[in-house]
Amino acid sequence: MIAGLVLMPESVSAVRAALNNELQRGLNVAMGSACATIGLTIPAVATASLLTGRGLTLGLPAADTVLLVLALFISSVSFSNERTTFLTGLVHLVVFFTYVFLIFVP
Repeated sequence: MIAGLVLMPESVSAVRAALNNELQRGLNVAMGSACATIGLTIPAVATASLLTGRGLTLGLPAADTVLLVLALFISSVSFSNERTTFLTGLVHLVVFFTYVFLIFVP
């Protein structure tokens, strides 16, 4: 809920830019919005948990942790080069589809 509130204004702006055929502006706003959401959601949730006295657990199951580390490694390898190739994009898609598959079939 908090992430949705943080993400909403810039998401609307990104969609409007995309509808106005301003691709670069739309992508920049969307990426900035994602960074803001990540940067503001965790502190807001942590503050809310302190104020309410409830515990806060931020963690991933083992399979998700492995996929996260794998995705970070693949990203560091593919973005360290000047060019990305079809193969590195395909590897990213395979990791993503594996994650989606494991959501539904644990």
